[in-house]
Amino acid sequence: MNKHQVKTETVEETTAIGQKLASLLQTGDVITLEGDLGAGKTTFTKGLAKGLGVERTVSSPTFTIIKEYEGRLPFYHIDAYRLEHSEEDIGLEEYIHGNGVTVIEWAQFIEEFLPEERINIRINYINENKRELEFTSTSGYFELVLNELLS
Repeated sequence: MNKHQVKTETVEETTAIGQKLASLLQTGDVITLEGDLGAGKTTFTKGLAKGLGVERTVSSPTFTIIKEYEGRLPFYHIDAYRLEHSEEDIGLEEYIHGNGVTVIEWAQFIEEFLPEERINIRINYINENKRELEFTSTSGYFELVLNELLS
């Protein structure tokens, strides 16, 4: 697992990295996002959605847990925060192993459902506009994706 770090100076830069990553993703790809509240996870996700051609407004699915969007590929946005101690089966596997791109916020709460191959992204809040994005790939395929993204 290799780590790559990128610093962004503006919300637009954070969104643009998400948009560029989306252009490299394929059916079945999974991305996990970590970071404190307000770190920029939803901002990054909006960039992914834009890059996948999603036209609807993207917002955090905190209360619905899963939001589905149509674009170049189906886009599934999962917020696992409220699943920390849940035993309820809500069909996560159908999304995570489905026919689209899945992004999961607070993925540590559903570790048992996550595929081994994925991109993990930690977003660190530096100040109001600046963020540090730390990308970790878990496979050769995703390492190639990250190399293309960050070249």
